[in-house]
Amino acid sequence: MDIKSSHSSPVMTDSPPISNSRLTIRQNRLPYSSAAATALSQNNNLFLTVPRKKTGILDDVKSTGWLDAMKSSSPPPAILNKDNITSDTSDMSYREWTQLKYPSALTTFEKIMSFAKGKRVALFLDYDGTLSPIVEEPDCAYMSSAMRTAVQNVAKYFPTAIISGRSRDKVYEFVGLSELYYAGSHGMDIMSPAGESLNHEHLSRTVSVNEQGKDVNLFQPASEFLPMIDKVLCSLVESTKDIEGVKVEDNKFCISVHYRNVEEKNWTLVAQRVDYVIRTYPKLRLTHGRKVLEIRPVIDWDKGKAVTFLLESLGLNNCDDVLPIYVGDDRTDEDAFKVLRDGPNHGYGVLVSAVPKDSNAFYSLRDPSEVMEFLKSLVTWKRSLA
Repeated sequence: MDIKSSHSSPVMTDSPPISNSRLTIRQNRLPYSSAAATALSQNNNLFLTVPRKKTGILDDVKSTGWLDAMKSSSPPPAILNKDNITSDTSDMSYREWTQLKYPSALTTFEKIMSFAKGKRVALFLDYDGTLSPIVEEPDCAYMSSAMRTAVQNVAKYFPTAIISGRSRDKVYEFVGLSELYYAGSHGMDIMSPAGESLNHEHLSRTVSVNEQGKDVNLFQPASEFLPMIDKVLCSLVESTKDIEGVKVEDNKFCISVHYRNVEEKNWTLVAQRVDYVIRTYPKLRLTHGRKVLEIRPVIDWDKGKAVTFLLESLGLNNCDDVLPIYVGDDRTDEDAFKVLRDGPNHGYGVLVSAVPKDSNAFYSLRDPSEVMEFLKSLVTWKRSLA
């Protein structure tokens, strides 16, 4: 993991979503045993050791790289010409990027499916920026009805999971399809569809009841951190309440501090306030995303681990006749891309991006509209085999 700051709080670049409300209150927490959760994490080696320097006052955010990281992880929109059309230079750069490094998953669809012949496909999807567009007020980032239909149809033929940085409850509210697997909080809160299990050889899970009153399986490797996250959440709300535009979002097992609507001259202040709160919590780490700072537990768990867990739970782990496909647009999705590129569960990562950038993915799609076309193509391909 690439730590971007040498200061008291480890900083990495990620991108969770935004909430329209200043503080989104979590609901329906499941009771848990802190002692049991601690034992589970320790027994399964989930703790991640992150070097931390001695705490101190963050006097100059620029000198420690915080402000630079905030700017680099929040790129400006594409430069437009006077006719409001993306510049030819940008278009040419993107075409070269897709031709030379990350081919379009649409234009190379037949090639991808040639590798899927005789194999079982498992599909993993990010939400924000993949199934829905990135918007100024992401509490309004609802997927279109056409996209929902596309996801629903693809789930009829392939096991399908949504893996997001948002809370699981929020993602489920947006998607509204009970036949999917959901992994919120970057994979730290996994729920099976009703009637399906999360069987894992080494990690335990709990049983809960969904909105329809049906039993579902849950896996939450960071349960022991909930009291700590609650405390930090309240502190962050209080410490940033005087900064206009700041929004603190509760994503259950992680916290997002959004500065999308904060004047850039106050970004330093946001970073200082966040650092001041979390510096006394060595079991929490800070990551950067697109105009967001995110606080997460320091455990060895990410979207890549969630993909591996789900594949094993589905009985698809380390199988030569399985082709996992992961579609996502965020830096946190890179963990999943890397698992599919380098791990035993060899598959394909598909990066959703309208601008050229380096990735562990094999293929690319430009935006959610192309994602929808890719999902439709999967369904058509599967139906053609019948």
